[in-house]
Amino acid sequence: MQFLNKTTNINFMSKRVIATVFSALLIIASIASLATQGLNFGIDFTGGTMIELSYQEQANLSDIRAKLEQNGYGDAIVQNFGSIHDVLIRLPVLKEANMAELSNRIVTTLQTGHETTIDVRRVEFVGPQVGEELTEQGGLAMLYALIGILIYVSFRFEYRFAIGSVVALVHDVVLTLGFFSLSQIEFDLTVLAAILAIIGYSLNDTIVVFDRIRETFLKMRKGSSEEIVNRALNDTLSRTLMTSITTLLVVLALFVFGGEVIHAFSIALLLGIVIGTYSSVYIASNTILSLGISKADLMPPEKNDEDVNEDGSQV
Repeated sequence: MQFLNKTTNINFMSKRVIATVFSALLIIASIASLATQGLNFGIDFTGGTMIELSYQEQANLSDIRAKLEQNGYGDAIVQNFGSIHDVLIRLPVLKEANMAELSNRIVTTLQTGHETTIDVRRVEFVGPQVGEELTEQGGLAMLYALIGILIYVSFRFEYRFAIGSVVALVHDVVLTLGFFSLSQIEFDLTVLAAILAIIGYSLNDTIVVFDRIRETFLKMRKGSSEEIVNRALNDTLSRTLMTSITTLLVVLALFVFGGEVIHAFSIALLLGIVIGTYSSVYIASNTILSLGISKADLMPPEKNDEDVNEDGSQV
């Protein structure tokens, strides 16, 4: 594309203070939401039974809730799922109930007095112990991923770059979790998988940017650190845009045509791609500037005269 081949000269870092304040406000809002109302965990984490039903006509949610409440299932959550004909019923773990037979009793209760047949599309059951294990293992998976990334970038880059990478990743994860907390979209295993994918995508984008920043520091003899970072960001802009746009198109197709089952998964990916691209420019790069990165920090160490023989060969 011709417009991507033109040399751009956007002063990204002139907006670094605004970006810092903007991100700080979003992180504060996300943490506040997570602390006050938390995440709307699906049965993957909480345990319980989920029943997906299909009606031939428009489902009357009020009537369904009333029938369930009359039969002792007042804690059931009833909502449309994908269309006005499909209904999703979620029930918490009931100690006194045989969860394997619960779905049959629910369908029988709703079918009573109903003229048309109610089709059962899907039934899922997760025990409370399994839900607790998945919650613990999911949290550990994210923690281990961040620790592994910290170790990797510490060996790959100068320590300021490593800190910038981790700050950007934490920023992306917190904002994504904050969005799901504020919107109360169900947080299940597919969303957790999307967050782990976001971590990988954001890290890849950040490493590409950091590689170009490091090369530009060694190439440019003149210019401040901010000018050099700006030049590197402009050099990687076409690659960043093409990667982000093509990935967004694929995820957007999943969001539109993938169905309700992967709706939350695709939302998490859409949000993560946008946040990850933003953080590579305004969080990771901003962090290394704030830590005082300079050309001297990236220069290879000079050889000591004592380590060189008289003929010029290295000891």
